[in-house]
Amino acid sequence: MNDGRWRKAGGTLIRVISVWAVSTLTMLALAGILPDFQLQADDGDTVTRTAFTAAWGAGAFGLLSALVWPVLVRALLIVPALVLGALVFFLNGSLLLIALRLIPDGRGDANPETAVVVAAVMSAVASATSTALAVRDDDAYRRRLSRLADRRRRRSGTPQTADRGRNGPPGIVFLQLDGVGHDVLAQAAADGLMPTVAGLLADEAGHRLTPWTTDWSSQTGASQLGILHGSNHDVPAFRWFEKETGTVMVSSRPASALELQRRAIARTHDGGLLTVDGASRGNLFSGGADQLALVLSMAARRGKGRRSRAGYFAYFSDPANAVRTALSFVAEVGREMGQSLRARVRKESPRVKRGGLYPFIRAFATVVERDVVVSAVIGDMFAGRTAVYADLVAYDEVAHHSGPHSRDAEKVLTRLDRSLGLILKVADHTPRAYRIVLLSDHGQSPGETFAGRYGLTLKDLVRAGCGLPVPRRAQRTRSASEARDAVRIALHRPVVGVSEAEHPAKPSDPVVLASGNLGLLSFPDIEGRATREQLDRRYPALLGTLAAHPGIGFLLVKSQKHGSVVLGPGGAEIPLAELRDGEGPMAVFGPGAADAVRRTDGFPHVADVMVNSMYDPETGRVHAFEEQIGSHGGLGGEQSRPFLLWPRTLTDPLDAMAADLPPGTSEAGPAGIPQAGPVGAEAVHRVLARWLRELSGPQVPLQQEGFTGAVRVDEPFPEGVAVAGTPVSASADVPVPAEVVPLRADAPDPGDAVPGARG
Repeated sequence: MNDGRWRKAGGTLIRVISVWAVSTLTMLALAGILPDFQLQADDGDTVTRTAFTAAWGAGAFGLLSALVWPVLVRALLIVPALVLGALVFFLNGSLLLIALRLIPDGRGDANPETAVVVAAVMSAVASATSTALAVRDDDAYRRRLSRLADRRRRRSGTPQTADRGRNGPPGIVFLQLDGVGHDVLAQAAADGLMPTVAGLLADEAGHRLTPWTTDWSSQTGASQLGILHGSNHDVPAFRWFEKETGTVMVSSRPASALELQRRAIARTHDGGLLTVDGASRGNLFSGGADQLALVLSMAARRGKGRRSRAGYFAYFSDPANAVRTALSFVAEVGREMGQSLRARVRKESPRVKRGGLYPFIRAFATVVERDVVVSAVIGDMFAGRTAVYADLVAYDEVAHHSGPHSRDAEKVLTRLDRSLGLILKVADHTPRAYRIVLLSDHGQSPGETFAGRYGLTLKDLVRAGCGLPVPRRAQRTRSASEARDAVRIALHRPVVGVSEAEHPAKPSDPVVLASGNLGLLSFPDIEGRATREQLDRRYPALLGTLAAHPGIGFLLVKSQKHGSVVLGPGGAEIPLAELRDGEGPMAVFGPGAADAVRRTDGFPHVADVMVNSMYDPETGRVHAFEEQIGSHGGLGGEQSRPFLLWPRTLTDPLDAMAADLPPGTSEAGPAGIPQAGPVGAEAVHRVLARWLRELSGPQVPLQQEGFTGAVRVDEPFPEGVAVAGTPVSASADVPVPAEVVPLRADAPDPGDAVPGARG
């Protein structure tokens, strides 16, 4: 026993000395290369004296980086995250200058600019050396990260359960590749762009790839809300107008995301997929998790761990991480500028503007968010958490502006594959076994923008149909994305849910909103949902103008005579109740389209007129009503066909859904057609919940030391949510009877459990 401890201590000492020696040599080399970096007295020094000076400086810099840097980063959490990234080099350089001042006899000296360079190089070299030495000793690497996770767990108050271990119930990591369609992933694996994914699929005991079908609203807000919280009822699009309050709801706006989360909890009486010992990383919604980082719905809330930028600390507290990410950020900005210039020179078509702040928004999504989220997931795995759900938005952001099948997007897929490979390698060293599930929330469909193809926006067309003045110069609809709003939050700038153009100038003007190739028209001065008859009396040319336009596939509007109807080219008009797949204006949209439209038609906040763009099944192209050449949000093509990549040891998704169906129902798809995969985000939630139950057994809320039988409920719950019949109010300590705690597949109604409760 003692011999083992001495060996561990000796190994640790050897690694420390090795890193110190490499840092000393690096400092000596930089002193010889950089004229403004000095390690000798003005009259010169012996080689031994110079080496001693370098060793002293390297040791002092290493100690300052280990002890002072985390304190500085924590203090600077009040600074916007992107500003903190810019300060990384300044802070690192300042620590080096302090270290040089600590060298005896004043032999160390450097000007501030040189200090920044030296500090960055030394941090990178020290990090690479430390990692290389640790990786050579897998046990040491695992112990180091496990101890780090233990310290974080103790600080956060999360208990360590006795059954966690390599032989205990496995945990599960859900990794969402935002916007990656089923066909895109399969092709990338086949072409060698994603070798890690290809390896999972090639292994007979590995993973299987299954498509699933989104709702009509094929976008992250609707899909992720359904996946994490089990309901996306009344989410008709990425943004929509609510007449009773006169507001525009936007899925990526923190206040809207929190309200959507609250509504989902009210409908399901369940806190979410991650309620028990879960972690939510980089998502729009919390999923009921206690451990949060970069979760948009929590961004507006205050308190320990609730601020949106609190998730950056664990990552940037390591100066090597900070330097590496900052350098990668700068490189990504340059990469985007070069790729954009190449597209303009080659006159690629279709093409959208990629200037302004976009290069920085892209770099934030593809570098900063990726690095922080992946690091958080690895930390969760070493902490032994039961369920982790993380979203990587890199591909989605690039595909919007470069196209879903572009070389730019393919390169992002390769980098995401490397992140997946890292997580899989880490899973071999975690104290608990893990199953890794990859999935996406939607795909993307290519195509020229509506404005680019026809020279006017959907808003211009609507105003013309209403007889309202149209600007001589077409107004392009601004592109929006989760990454753009995440950047605004990181910069401490308010997230603007709608532009001024989306607000009605006066009550009689229509509100026209875009969600990819799905458009929404609302008339604020018409109480309730406007009918076709009302619109025909007021604007006789509007519906005919829209339905006959070659860029529009179909309209959905309420009719006093026939109920809701679908309108299309050539005067087509089909009552929604009679609509069948393969018929009328929706014939090209494929199986399930009619049911998806019928479901959305029943939402309280469906728009007065829902407009879906045209879709060409031969090319897979649609026309986005936003400035995006890769879009999603409506029906048509790859956007509605995301994927599930799941371990073969778990139940097949269709079997998992069938097990949860009421007795006597079958697992047939629309019109009795057998399903290839789950239909709708709510169905995916049921599959993931089933897998979680399979792996973890009874879902028992964790109990902390000193637990008195009360659960702290820190989510805003609406009326009607109860624990064993006892109403739960926000932030109330609620006694939980022991018989209510287990949540098994065969347990009583899960609505009796505490939504979002954490012990």
